[in-house]
Amino acid sequence: MPLLHYLYQNLINIIDILLVITIIVLVFRWLRGTSATPIIIGLILVYIIGKLAYLFHLTVLSDILGQIAQVSVILLVVIFQPEIRKFLYMLGNRKFFKWFAKAHKEVDIEDDIDAIVRACKRMSASQTGALIIIAKINPLNEIIATGEQIDALVSRELLENIFFKNSPLHDGAVIVKKHRIVAARCILPVSKSIALPSDIGLRHRSAVGITAESDAIAVIVSEQTGQISVSVQGQLHRNISPTVLKQMLWGKIEM
Repeated sequence: MPLLHYLYQNLINIIDILLVITIIVLVFRWLRGTSATPIIIGLILVYIIGKLAYLFHLTVLSDILGQIAQVSVILLVVIFQPEIRKFLYMLGNRKFFKWFAKAHKEVDIEDDIDAIVRACKRMSASQTGALIIIAKINPLNEIIATGEQIDALVSRELLENIFFKNSPLHDGAVIVKKHRIVAARCILPVSKSIALPSDIGLRHRSAVGITAESDAIAVIVSEQTGQISVSVQGQLHRNISPTVLKQMLWGKIEM
């Protein structure tokens, strides 16, 4: 009996550890590619420093970090309020288990990438302005809600028609999500970073804004120059060729 009790306790401890690891992995997968990632890393460093201060009896530093820890829960709720809301929405969504099982992987992503690249190449030649946002893990539901719902397969022809200068949908961004063009004329957060070049317009700043706040990929075609650009994780890569665009999309979209 003592042996069985010992094995039972160890089994419970293992299950407990596995559940904690699972939750941590889920949280990191959800926040990966967002502006929250550096904050998470910072909190981990503060925790490690606190442990070291306690271990080496650094009383003042330990007391300061202890005071921070007392209000850390409130700080986390305030800082991560948008992420917490999205995470809770995901938990209540019936598609959660598909996401957990990585069923979101795009098995025919090649067709989507090819359509986007060909559309950008033609729009670049005609200097047709365009802004295409490719959603990954973050659903971008709030952004989608600001635009006109479409729900159509990704195609070169449709993208060109949407961004045609006389089209009522050409202003704003197109959102591509799970093989579908889900919305057009969407409003994006605009980056106010002073590090951005002064000659870029609203499309480019919007692309940087959305990619800094999510793990989405933004593809931009300049109306003034016809140049193709890509924004990933808040970083803008300007004046790239269709070939480089295709390579970047293959490298950045999860397979």
